[in-house]
This record gives sequence, C-alpha cells and structure tokens, in this order.
Amino acid sequence: MRRREFISLLGGAAAALPLVARAQQAMPVIGLLDSTSPELHANLMHAFRQGLNEGGYVEGRNVAIEYRWSDGQYHRVPDLAADLVRRQVTVIAAIDGSASALAAKAATSTIPIIFRIGADPVALGLVPSLSRPNGNITGVTSLTVEVGAKRLEVLHQLVPNATAVALLLNPTSPFAETLARDVRTAAQTLGQRIHILNASTERDLNAAFANLSQLGLGGLVIGVEGEQDAWRRLSVSIYPV
Repeated sequence: MRRREFISLLGGAAAALPLVARAQQAMPVIGLLDSTSPELHANLMHAFRQGLNEGGYVEGRNVAIEYRWSDGQYHRVPDLAADLVRRQVTVIAAIDGSASALAAKAATSTIPIIFRIGADPVALGLVPSLSRPNGNITGVTSLTVEVGAKRLEVLHQLVPNATAVALLLNPTSPFAETLARDVRTAAQTLGQRIHILNASTERDLNAAFANLSQLGLGGLVIGVEGEQDAWRRLSVSIYPV
C-alpha cells in the first residue's frame, strides 16, 4: 500500500476518536499491534503519526499510543492483541499484515480494528465483503496475492528467453499454496519451468539466494505476505537473476 493511502487510513481512524473519547471522558488510546519491530517500520510510524496529526491528534497531547511489537515472534501476536484488549484501548491498528489483523479480530468483537494487508480480507475471513465489512473491523488491502501470476508475466517480458524461473515463498503464509498454484498455472501458459523455493527465516533466505545460480534460473519472483522480518528487508518484488 502506498504511503498516502496509509496516512488516509489513519486520518479516518482519527476522525472516529472524538466520539469514543467523549463517551469515555478520557484521552483516547490507540493500540498499535505489529508482528515486526519499530526499526523495520520507521517509515510507517512516520506516516502513522502524520495521519493522526492531520486529524488533529498529537501523541502525548490528546491521544496516547500503546505499542505492541512481537519482533518477528509470531506466536506472541495473539497474546499481545489480548493485552491491548485488557488495556481497553479505544481502537486497535493492526498495520503489518494478516498475522496482527487476525489476532486482533480473534481478541475482540467490540473494539474497533483497522488493518493493512496485502491479501484478500474476505478470503482471509476478516470481513464478509469488501463493500460492507460490517462488524468492528475495516482497513485497506493492496491485493498483492491476487497478482502473483501477473508478476511472472512481467518477469517474462523482462527476460523473454528465460525458460526456468523461481518463485520464492514463505511456507508459513496462509496464501502460500494459492500463490504457488497461480504462478505454476501462469508458468505453464508461458512455457516456463517454475521452481518453488521456500524460506521462512533469514537463514532460509540466504540459502535460497545462494542456490539461485546453481539452478540456472532466468529470474525470480518474490512472493508476498512474508511472515519474517528478513522478508521485509527485500525491497523488490521481481528480480532477474
């Protein structure tokens, strides 16, 4: 998602804060739930605060923020979400993908939740429909899972003579099988051989990149919805070998 969209999302959340704050007669508290670390999301934190500022809110002055980071330890995310619920925050911002969004949804059916993901929230079970999310949860999605096959087509345009390419996937992602299936189908249509490389840790990533040259591949498509901090260090989606 583009930075401006993220700022708009937070601005919309800020617009809802006065109503809740008046009901509680206290400073509103945003619970920020993220499965990564502050260092990896410094740019989003800047956009987060800018969006609040545009809505008239300044951290520490008229709004408080409770930060919950799991530092890549995804088994901790549900407990962190439950902790925010016990804290009785005004709203939960699950900004880093499906892990925090699902954990927040499971933790509360009453506290408003906003999310930012790259997958289809309907398929994920977050909302019943895109037009009417209903319930206490809403957000934005870039639907990047759905364009996995398109990434391969773009790669084919970049390196049309490549007969073998690879798809790098995080097997812990709930959309790994869907993405692999779509890319395999696209590869067959393009007459290419596809190698599926799985990586869920930084060590796995290093091994996968070390083996690329040995496989004699013409290009690499990097999957989405990565669930490890190492994936977030990758700044490109398509990488010609």
